[in-house]
Amino acid sequence: MAPRLHGFVFALVALATACAPAPPPAPPDPSPAPRATIVPTTTMPDLSRLRFSTIGWKTDFSRHTVPLDDLDSGGPPRDGIPPIDQPRFVTPAEADGWLKDSEPVIAFALQGEARAYPLQVLIWHEIVNDEVAGMPVAITFCPLCNTAIAFDRRLEGVGTLRFGTTGNLRHSDLVMWDDRTESWWQQATGEAIVGQLAGTRLRFLPASIVSYRDFKATFASGRMLSRETGYARPYGSNPYVGYDNVKDSPFLFKGTPDPRLPPMERVVTVELNGQAAAYPFRLLQPRGVILDSVGSVPIVVFWARGTSSALDQASIANSRDIGATGVFRPVLEGRALTFESRQGTIVDRETGSAWNVLGQATAGPLQGQRLEPAIHGNHFWFAAGVFNPAIRVWRPSDS
Repeated sequence: MAPRLHGFVFALVALATACAPAPPPAPPDPSPAPRATIVPTTTMPDLSRLRFSTIGWKTDFSRHTVPLDDLDSGGPPRDGIPPIDQPRFVTPAEADGWLKDSEPVIAFALQGEARAYPLQVLIWHEIVNDEVAGMPVAITFCPLCNTAIAFDRRLEGVGTLRFGTTGNLRHSDLVMWDDRTESWWQQATGEAIVGQLAGTRLRFLPASIVSYRDFKATFASGRMLSRETGYARPYGSNPYVGYDNVKDSPFLFKGTPDPRLPPMERVVTVELNGQAAAYPFRLLQPRGVILDSVGSVPIVVFWARGTSSALDQASIANSRDIGATGVFRPVLEGRALTFESRQGTIVDRETGSAWNVLGQATAGPLQGQRLEPAIHGNHFWFAAGVFNPAIRVWRPSDS
């Protein structure tokens, strides 16, 4: 039933956007960010045997870091799920009329500038090409993997990239493309997997899925992505009704999911110094706080109730509460802090200050202070396991 549902959704999206306006030209290049070494050229594959179309692409398909047989067409053509290239933002007073407090948003903050990207909008577009505090960024969301990831769009020697959707999937995850080289990029890993830039990785930036309520409470001057996108979409509705409850293999996922957890179990993942760990929501929920170390770096993982799923009911605002997570370095101004949950409130033992899921002290001696966020991801387990088979699954015995 799930594959049939997604095929229908993708067909509708492709049809509705067939006459979408062309994307604007890329903005002038600011100072570029470092990039990795490109992989050696491989031989040209037999394109006639692939499960996706190469017609109209300028992509160099002879360069790839993954088997091209891993890629499948998700249904729509290039940018058939249209990215947002000229995002508009509104104040909380303006957004309160259409965005409910429990709805999930991607929270992103940079150099004092904070923005929220509601999943009721991102679920229909998947990519926002934005600029925050002077940095070109891509805010991305793959509904099929439940992955919300922010990237720096700059590459040394290439410039600023504009990202779009290829219409293809790999392991059920969004495959993006860039407007400079038409290389194809894996959203879950930030790696160019096909084309001239194959082997290059984008720089991850900290971002979290939290409730609109928590975002507003933490960032008083924060701005919300507007629903005035230039496209007609039923924002607020979920085109993937019941996807949270898929019991068999996720849409267009090949192979056998990692058996350590159910495929659709939500996890928060952290990778530091070449090591990675996954923390299941079901283990976080009764604890509220997990103290751990990844790659010899101490971290603290928070969980708080009050955030709706974007992939449950037809109305996102009416969907079930799945909670939200945050991951931080448990150090403030050189002082190590130890956290615990007391009757549902996260506090540090050293000062008794209360903290929210975005790492801000909301009461007590440290009120107003914020912890340094660690880059992390919220995923369905099948995606976390397939893109990092060596990932450690946290168990209570690890404490």
